[in-house]
Amino acid sequence: MPDARAFARSALTAWDVRGRTDDVLLCVSELATNALLHGVPPGRGFLLRLLAYGDDGGVLRVEVHDSGGGVPAVPEPRDGCPGEGGRGLLLVAELADKWGVGERHPGKIVWCEFATPPP
Repeated sequence: MPDARAFARSALTAWDVRGRTDDVLLCVSELATNALLHGVPPGRGFLLRLLAYGDDGGVLRVEVHDSGGGVPAVPEPRDGCPGEGGRGLLLVAELADKWGVGERHPGKIVWCEFATPPP
């Protein structure tokens, strides 16, 4: 996901976001990878959006739009260890302040949010 990370890094730099950059970039990479692996039929792509909002722009939202079905969820670990899949969403759930899934026709929007210090 080098293109997705490069896009996100460019936006964060342009917006002068300094806090939590590594967390945001890792979540961008995980959500984009999940979209390609599970949410995009052959020949289709996904849309990555970054939005800053709040009174001081103090919340950064990452959205990945895809046209696949299903609702992603963090899998329950078995015997204290996660299985082969699901580690990406586990990372997103741990690093982001919030995350979730929204409706889109066709498909879904998987998003996460980060409180960021003002520039």
